[in-house]
Amino acid sequence: QVQLVESGGGLGQPGGSLRLSCAATGSILSIGDMGWYRQDPEKQRELVASVTSDGTTRYTDAVKGRFTISRDNAKNTFFLQMNSLKPASTALYYCDAGVTDYRDIDGVFHFGASLYWGRGTQVAVSS
Repeated sequence: QVQLVESGGGLGQPGGSLRLSCAATGSILSIGDMGWYRQDPEKQRELVASVTSDGTTRYTDAVKGRFTISRDNAKNTFFLQMNSLKPASTALYYCDAGVTDYRDIDGVFHFGASLYWGRGTQVAVSS
């Protein structure tokens, strides 16, 4: 099984910074596209940033120039550096990743591709 675990959330100040991490563990053969989402209780979940396996990044307009997504393929971990925080940045942040995983069933390896989600890390921005 594969798990994604986010960390790094907490209380940030307006204009300050936080760095979120998402670590993927388990029977991982490779990881493709990764993404960070956020959800405010009063809004729908939105894609904040994404990064492909070759490093191509995309951002929602609201965070361009302030947030940076990156990945460490060797550690199956990816990050969201959040600078110039705003109160509107307050949300539960989730990561997802397209993973090719494997299972050993009676000595035979079986491979599959699935989308996995973490449980989220809360970010609150307030003075």
